[in-house]
Amino acid sequence: MDAQTQTKTDDTWTVAGRTFTSRLIIGTGKYADYAQNAAAAEASGAEIITVAVRRVNLTNPDAPKLVDYLDPKAYTYLPNTAGCFTGDEALRTLRLAREAGGWDLVKLEVLSDPKTLFPDMEETLKALKVLTKEGFDVMVYCTDDPVYAKKCEDAGAVAIMPLGAPIGSGLGIQNPVNIRLIVEAMSVPVLVDAGVGTASDAAVGMELGCDAILMNTAIAEAKDPVRMAGAMKHAVIAGREAYLAGRMAKKRYADPSSPLAGLI
Repeated sequence: MDAQTQTKTDDTWTVAGRTFTSRLIIGTGKYADYAQNAAAAEASGAEIITVAVRRVNLTNPDAPKLVDYLDPKAYTYLPNTAGCFTGDEALRTLRLAREAGGWDLVKLEVLSDPKTLFPDMEETLKALKVLTKEGFDVMVYCTDDPVYAKKCEDAGAVAIMPLGAPIGSGLGIQNPVNIRLIVEAMSVPVLVDAGVGTASDAAVGMELGCDAILMNTAIAEAKDPVRMAGAMKHAVIAGREAYLAGRMAKKRYADPSSPLAGLI
C-alpha cells in the first residue's frame, strides 16, 4: 500500500464527532466561477469546504448557486463569518446559516480591521460563548497566541484555527514556534488557517503536527488553480507522513552517511 493510500484509509481526524480522511480544507472565494471552484475541490480531495455566508449565493434561484456545483451531500459545508467585524454580526450570520441550510458545524471569525484582517479575540470569545450555548459546534479562527487559543478551547471551541500569516497574504507560517505550542497544548484539533501561499507552506503546517490546513487564496489565485489544488493535496499528505515518521534531530556539524572508520 503506498503512502497516499495508507494516509487516506488509516489516518483520519475527527472534529465535533465528524470523521474525515482528507486533511485539506478549501474555500469558495476568489475563483473565476463556481465551475473552476468545483474542479479545484475535486483535485484537492477535500471533504470540507468553507462558505462565506455573506458573500456566496446559497438561495437566490436567479443567480448561479454554489450548491449546484458543489453538492452539500458530497462535501461538508463549513459556513463562516468572513467579513464580520463585530461579534453581533457574526452571531446573526451563523444563525442565518443554520436557518438556510441547517448547519451546526461553523467557523467563527471576527476581524479587527480591514488592513490586517487579524482576529479581534475579545469579540471572538464573546461570540464563541454565545454560539456554544446555542448548540453550534464552533471552529475558531484566532491569533497564533497559545494563551488565547487555550481560552477558546476552554470556552467550547471544537477546533482551534490559528493564522499562519495574514489572510490572503501567501507569506507562509511566520511563527512556527507558537503553532507548535498550540498543537501541544490543545486537546481539540488544530488547523492552520490563513497565510498559506504554496505547497511547502502546507507541508510545514502538517510537519508541526497540525490536524489539517485550511486555505483559499493560495489555490484560487494560483495561475492554474486546479493544478495547485492537486499540489496542495500531496503537500498535506507529505507533511503529515513526515510528522508521523519523526524527523531526524538537527545537528551543529556534519554526520557522514557512511562510517569514516575502516576506510581503504
